[in-house]
Amino acid sequence: MTDNTSSVVRVGHIDLSFHDAGAREVEAILKSHGHHVDRSAAPHEEIFQRMRRGEIDMLVSAWLPASHGDYLRRFEQEVRKVTVLYEPYCIWGVPEYIPAEVAGVADLLRPEVSARMEKLIQGINPGAGISRFSKAIIEQYGLAAAGYHFEAGTEQDSFGRFERAVAERRWVVIPLWHPQALHHRHKIRALEEPKGLLGGTDKATLIVRHDAEVRIGAPALAELSRLTIGNARMSALDDALRRTTGLDSPPPKRGR
Repeated sequence: MTDNTSSVVRVGHIDLSFHDAGAREVEAILKSHGHHVDRSAAPHEEIFQRMRRGEIDMLVSAWLPASHGDYLRRFEQEVRKVTVLYEPYCIWGVPEYIPAEVAGVADLLRPEVSARMEKLIQGINPGAGISRFSKAIIEQYGLAAAGYHFEAGTEQDSFGRFERAVAERRWVVIPLWHPQALHHRHKIRALEEPKGLLGGTDKATLIVRHDAEVRIGAPALAELSRLTIGNARMSALDDALRRTTGLDSPPPKRGR
């Protein structure tokens, strides 16, 4: 099915693999309506700035209200919220083989836990919500006094380090979120964080600029408004994308 308003639609997404996977689902629908898609990626702040400047028509996706709300707030009146693709939330997680007695962030300070746990909390880029949240956790739980420290980095810095640690059954904490490919590969237990510093559950919202709606057309927007991916499928799509595009090597073969 095509519509009469077919044109180039500029789709932007945050430069992380699972956002790429979600954008491909949106792209497929736009193409089915006869549109050509110009898809681009950038870090968190920059992709929102591009949308504010009118350099992209759609953004896949804004995590609202906590993670990306501040980025969108300055131009929220200029966009339409089309659909909620999935419901993401951030965690500090540990591999399932770490004893269940390590149940919460505060347990990282217990001497017997601190003695075994690696002190580097390796994150992704500094503009991510999980990066901001993790810095607050380090500060408000007094973790720095025990040697814990957060470092921003790339996806591979964070995810690759976790997979190597799991292969060697080392004690490690990963600042992560649902959905993400690692949840499709491993059982990761979220640590309790009673101070509420991880932002709660967001809604991953597909947004479109009002000035692009007519060009995209009502039929395409209507179909996009019915698009729901969900957390489990989003994790699986991310896993498949990372494997097929060579973003990381296959995980070690271990029982789940």
